[in-house]
Amino acid sequence: MLSRESLINIVLAVLLLAVPLVANAYGEPFYVTLATRVAILALAATGLNLALGLGGLVSFGHAAFFGIGGYAAGILATHGFSGDPLFFGLSGTNQMPVIWLVAMIAAGLVGLLIGAISLRTSGVYFIMITLAFAQMVYYFAISWPAYGGEDGLSILVRNQFPGINTMRPVNFFLICYVALMAALGLFVLIRSSRFGTALQAARQNEVRVATVGIAPYRIRLTAFALSAAMTGLAGALFADLNRFVSPSMLSWHMSGELIVLIILGGTGRLFGPLAGAALFVIFEYVLGGLTERWQFFLGLILLGTVLFARGGLLGLLAGKARHG
Repeated sequence: MLSRESLINIVLAVLLLAVPLVANAYGEPFYVTLATRVAILALAATGLNLALGLGGLVSFGHAAFFGIGGYAAGILATHGFSGDPLFFGLSGTNQMPVIWLVAMIAAGLVGLLIGAISLRTSGVYFIMITLAFAQMVYYFAISWPAYGGEDGLSILVRNQFPGINTMRPVNFFLICYVALMAALGLFVLIRSSRFGTALQAARQNEVRVATVGIAPYRIRLTAFALSAAMTGLAGALFADLNRFVSPSMLSWHMSGELIVLIILGGTGRLFGPLAGAALFVIFEYVLGGLTERWQFFLGLILLGTVLFARGGLLGLLAGKARHG
């Protein structure tokens, strides 16, 4: 028999798929775009949830990986459109699978580098050093005039996926939806694996983990790099959604936004990032239509979540988390 949380997860997955399909049938592409934004933000937050929810790594630098994924998409698309060679004579491309692979490798490698240094610290020091690295990447982007600098970089035509017209909003949504479901499936596999068990054990008591011959540093570094790669994929999709790459994708505000999504939905919960992303986008749309200071009310909601619903929306609806 399915647990209450499993039923809620199914409902969330079905709603995310049904709403844009219905909106498309009624000729409302705006709501399809909103749902696509939810899916992409949920994918980015799922990446962070791997490090934060399972490993207890409060990273304030995941915007760096999100932005790197976005810039990978923008730079490859720009060179693919113009025909100008990239580094070492390599050509650009407008093919999404290639762009995703490059975005994930680039973000994963940067995550490996940042994690190798940051994970030698803990607590508030880890938070601050990940923030510092993200700000370094941010300032590098705004001082890189070849790719727009502070003005960002436009993607003239949305990148292509073989056999699919990505310019249709509903088609692009379906691509993002499948990517999100695949990431959630990977999250389940990692959580239920020996690696995931060791990662969660290291979060609870790293001394005991070390005494049984498992190196917490290596476990956490691997998880951090995987988390970065997943967030980089979301960044590439976000760039294609907006057909624009901006240094704001690398800003510390973006890192904070991803953490907010996880807290709202439920830290460590499988569908917590999706629930949090849906709530965030709904608040942004509804409250943003009422006042320019909608973030103030979002802050009140976040405060209430932390004080009275520490398991987030899923914790409120499903009770205490149970992992199989």
